[in-house]
Amino acid sequence: MSLIVHKYGGTSMGSTERISNVAKRVAKWARAGHQMVVVPSAMSGETNRLLALAKELAPSTQTAAYCRELDMLAATGEQASSALLAIALQAQGIESVSYAGWQVPIRTNSAYTKARIESIDDQKVRADLQAGRVVIVTGFQGLDDVGNITTLGRGGSDTSAVAVAAAMKADECLIYTDVDGVYTTDPRVVPAARRLQTVSFEEMLEMASMGSKVLQIRSVEFAGKYKVKLRVLSSFTPWDIDINEEAASGTLITFEEDENMEQAIVSGIAFTRDETKISVLGVPDKPGIAYQILGAVADANVEVDMIIQNVSKEGKTDFSFTVNHGDYAKTMDLLKTVVVPKLGAQEVVGDTKICKVSIVGIGMRSHVGVASTMFRVLSEEGINIQMISTSEIKTSVVVDEKYMELAVKALHKAFELDQPAA
Repeated sequence: MSLIVHKYGGTSMGSTERISNVAKRVAKWARAGHQMVVVPSAMSGETNRLLALAKELAPSTQTAAYCRELDMLAATGEQASSALLAIALQAQGIESVSYAGWQVPIRTNSAYTKARIESIDDQKVRADLQAGRVVIVTGFQGLDDVGNITTLGRGGSDTSAVAVAAAMKADECLIYTDVDGVYTTDPRVVPAARRLQTVSFEEMLEMASMGSKVLQIRSVEFAGKYKVKLRVLSSFTPWDIDINEEAASGTLITFEEDENMEQAIVSGIAFTRDETKISVLGVPDKPGIAYQILGAVADANVEVDMIIQNVSKEGKTDFSFTVNHGDYAKTMDLLKTVVVPKLGAQEVVGDTKICKVSIVGIGMRSHVGVASTMFRVLSEEGINIQMISTSEIKTSVVVDEKYMELAVKALHKAFELDQPAA
């Protein structure tokens, strides 16, 4: 008997009809003899609806007390979908029980709206599994050490599912989405994009961090840390599909590089419009300047991605970095009111019209000239590169957002990602 975790996204839970189909699929796995834990997202659009209500009442509030109430509010979406799924399973004749994150409990830190999971007590869930029940655990939420409900941020249900799978030492975690796997890039941008049968954990981590929306990056980090076997597949296949066929569908995220893996030089093109660039101009060029800028940003719970510092001129330098679009206003205000006056910098300028495009592939380790090919292709298309970041298996560039689709299409073609794997 295997212990399997299923995670269903908001689109999969978007109506009572779809919830009923999810229940039928889960029931099929339970009747096949598997112990089942299910982690659902809120119904599609529900979290946005709830947060919009809060914004109507307090358009510009960002205090800790306000963020605490946001988490209280947003957490109700997953609680509703979890209860509805339990009811649907019971209607299928399957014993089931739903738990909010705080009931398990899933322990987190106190970073409201962006909390991180610290521990999961699996005792209650295991007792229900042993009693033959399907257990449904709300995604996206947990409980801090003083008893406040917290949420994990966008995509947090993926993280919850993989964390539960890790804590339970599940045999596999299946992430059901509205796509049938991981593609070489977004098929909505490049119709010739190809679904990958397998992708390495490292590649998936880079793709998630660089803008691929298939999996949330923290869920991939959990999977890598605890070696959780992870598969991405579609919830829109017929629920009564043969279970063995279903278990082998989608894209498998693997932890070993072997002859069965697709050994393309570049495996995928990731991109995101969610980043903004901030530049602090005329900063004194002296030791510790990067810390004084980025330390203050980190203390405000803002994650920084790409960073570049220009060559010093007359004892001054320019310091640029990117942050998520949602953190742009807060970061600009922090720099203008606190950091810049303290450092004596000339000014802070921002650019919200950028995008990040990345090529990712474990084959880049053993092939030279991959980055130069990327730069040549962008040059031939007349696309100017503003920032560059590299790792062993990834090269990312920041360009003007109006060139995003052109860049993705040109790179996808140049690296022959539309061709079948060898």
